[in-house]
Amino acid sequence: MQLYLDNIPVEAECGETLLTLVKRAGLDAEGLARKPLAAQIAGAIYTLNSNPIQNTEDGPQPRRVVRDAGGRIKLLRYGDDLGKRVYERTLQYVLLMALRQLWRGARVNVRYSLGPGVYMTVDKEPALCEADITDLKARCQSIIDADLPLIRERLDIGEAIAFFQKEGQEDKVRLLKWRKFGYFDCYRQGDFLDYFYGEMAPSTGYLKAFDLQFVDPGLVMLMPDGKDPDTAGVYKDSPKFAAVFAQSDEWGKLLHCDTVAELNEMVETGSVRELVRVNEALHEKSYAGIADAIVKRGGRAVMVAGPSSSGKTTSANRLYTHLRVLGKDPALISLDNYYIDRDKLLPDENGEIDLESIDTLDVARFNQDLERLLQGELVETPVFDFLTARRAPKGREILLGKDEPLIIEGIHGLNPRMISPSIPKDSVFRVYVSALTTLNLDNHNRIRTTDIRLLRRMVRDHETRGASVEHTMSMWPSVQRGEQTWIFPYQEQADAFFNTALVYEPAVLKRYIFPLLLMVTEKSPYYTAVRSVIKFLNYFQEADVEDEIPPTSILREFIGGNTFYR
Repeated sequence: MQLYLDNIPVEAECGETLLTLVKRAGLDAEGLARKPLAAQIAGAIYTLNSNPIQNTEDGPQPRRVVRDAGGRIKLLRYGDDLGKRVYERTLQYVLLMALRQLWRGARVNVRYSLGPGVYMTVDKEPALCEADITDLKARCQSIIDADLPLIRERLDIGEAIAFFQKEGQEDKVRLLKWRKFGYFDCYRQGDFLDYFYGEMAPSTGYLKAFDLQFVDPGLVMLMPDGKDPDTAGVYKDSPKFAAVFAQSDEWGKLLHCDTVAELNEMVETGSVRELVRVNEALHEKSYAGIADAIVKRGGRAVMVAGPSSSGKTTSANRLYTHLRVLGKDPALISLDNYYIDRDKLLPDENGEIDLESIDTLDVARFNQDLERLLQGELVETPVFDFLTARRAPKGREILLGKDEPLIIEGIHGLNPRMISPSIPKDSVFRVYVSALTTLNLDNHNRIRTTDIRLLRRMVRDHETRGASVEHTMSMWPSVQRGEQTWIFPYQEQADAFFNTALVYEPAVLKRYIFPLLLMVTEKSPYYTAVRSVIKFLNYFQEADVEDEIPPTSILREFIGGNTFYR
């Protein structure tokens, strides 16, 4: 059968795996940047150990998919987001295997991204220590050097539940009870079996770059460096960022909701309504605490920043309200109004305009206005018209009272370039907001914070702009690149962090986004990404609790009904 691997023709015989064909086509490069890790065929991702032209009784049916795709197969590498996820899953599998070999009774909880890696806790006796990391890394390396094949295996759902019950992994047992299908795909190596949300590399030998860092009380599994993937990323201590995640972990315990199974059970019993109320109260208390800190510092320029769909606008408005409660009379502006007219922006080396860059803002005008406002002058601040992509002829006049704060919201709020050296440092208070979810599918399968933000953005773009799911997804890679360059490097400079994630929100967002996702067909270039989101959302029960969600909730910024914007 004639196939095309990255447009290179190759003849496939029955019984041959994708990996065999990759090698025959001369595509099995050594460097991680060029080495294929998995394959995308139409809307599905396949391990390179699968046979593309032979269906099996207990696994995926690739022959039909290959035929429908016209024999065209895209190879995924570390440079692709999907390729990075394949590498991460494989490395995590090896790490869990090594942990099991060293400390069979240990329990691992994979938590969240931290720097260039993933933070996880290890529950064992005696407690994890620095010396353990050396042993663990050596065991991982021996598994990698053995180049063990990673073969996908399909189990009956009952068999899978029985296995994990025997292993004491009740989190997986509870999750599988919500699975809509009668089978369960996992990976086995000897007597070690585990499940990850997606495919892995063909063998353990593909993991050429990794490192482990002890971060009390757990560890960070370091992924390859983004610029040089043949070397491991370097962990830099981020105490403020780690602290907000630790606070979110405590919230999860307080809310009795750490996993999707627990959330689903609350939806089923109706106790999700109490979850909504308590979760929203925690948010309210945190906003009040930040407002107290601003007043105590004497902050005048309150910079509210964060990545896309983090809830910056609602956060700025809620801080405005709490500052009013404290007797202040603040004003509020958005950095979006300082955009330079689109026709005046210069394209980059690729002939494109990077709308995520700080250079799209009139930084000089902002600094001039900020200085005058803090000095008590009446200032006409600009208003940007997004329909014309130009600054409106008439601006908005603002007069700031003596010692009153000005709340400034925008993605570049933490960038040092936004604040002139002439403005006293003590008068600036920086707030970083982001949806840093700590809800997991189960103890070994985390939910990425970027996935929740993407869900939020898809819903908001459709609800407020009539944009399709595909339109939002077409912009998302550019948004993420901008965040890596312009936002994340400055997050540790914040004076206060606020996690805008709501543990119940995926169950609400599903009601809005699921029908839109189902409308995307196989002909769409975003079908694979959409299919992945659908598979993810299939684990959630929908929650019909909109009447419980306050009109000032972060979630209202995305699903509508936020009274701040009337």
